[in-house]
Amino acid sequence: MDIDGFRERLKKRKLSDDKIEASVAIAERFEAYLNASRGGKSDASVTWEFCNGLILEGQNTYDNLLAIARYGHFIKNNAIYVAILEVLDGAEAQPNFYKRVGEVFGESVRNEAFTGVGISALGVPPAEKPFDMFPVIDRLIGIVGYEATEQLLSACLRDLPEEYFQDEREKYIKSGDIDRYLIKKHRSFVRWLQTCQRKGELFFAQEITDDVVQYVRDNPEIECGVRDGDVLYISKIPYNAKQFLAETDPKMKRYFACHCPWAREAIKTDSIQMNPVFCYCSGGYSKKPWEVIFGQTLEVEVLESALQGDFRCRFAVHLPAGIALEKVILEQANEAL
Repeated sequence: MDIDGFRERLKKRKLSDDKIEASVAIAERFEAYLNASRGGKSDASVTWEFCNGLILEGQNTYDNLLAIARYGHFIKNNAIYVAILEVLDGAEAQPNFYKRVGEVFGESVRNEAFTGVGISALGVPPAEKPFDMFPVIDRLIGIVGYEATEQLLSACLRDLPEEYFQDEREKYIKSGDIDRYLIKKHRSFVRWLQTCQRKGELFFAQEITDDVVQYVRDNPEIECGVRDGDVLYISKIPYNAKQFLAETDPKMKRYFACHCPWAREAIKTDSIQMNPVFCYCSGGYSKKPWEVIFGQTLEVEVLESALQGDFRCRFAVHLPAGIALEKVILEQANEAL
């Protein structure tokens, strides 16, 4: 590894000297482990093995895992970079689930539902994640019922501070019209994908190709939404759209469609039952920007999902019924002035 080059990369991120040296140390240790362990294994599988070792040592800190991701990006090894993204992406969901079950239903319900599982360690490899989530989902349904579980999940288990979406609210207000806003949003998303493709950069964890750009361009529901009255229909871009478009095996096509780090690996195995009610967490993620835009809680329905056997994840977000949407937003904006 070019240690000096890696240090310079970290300095550009304005890390303290202590954090830079700690990052270099964990990257050097990981590189040695990688070189000694590769054999016939993939770089991703070796990376996850290393993560398990950090968990056992109590060294599975966010900073250590992020340092490995930065190392992978620095040496242009996407397999390592994506492997760490997959352990960090949505890592807060299961601990948040533990916390919210206790807050909403009480500690006794939480303890019963999480028996033998508890709070997942940061850095748990993807293949292990379903076993920390789906038994708990089924137990919770047995205790409090399906509807109550759905309601809790639809608030989303991700950390989604409202400030993340303030820019979208401002863009919406400027547009003056919901359909105009959706058209602009979709065009902007396509341009983002084209920029990733042109620069040879990943869009989060996936490669963007001509076929992927065209697929998204032809589907304005993807990540943006199409309105029909007071209902907004939103579909997720596949987690790995390039592989999704090429795949012919139904199970693997669903696998490449699924974004959820707690569910995706379970699609490939028959060793655990998956309750698709969990997809209401993704529905909550899709409705969150609109809740910030309108300043109120909205309802969401899961129409299709990879967990329930579909080839896409599609949601219906119910906008404020019977309200002139543009008027509501403009009035709220004027009140803030």
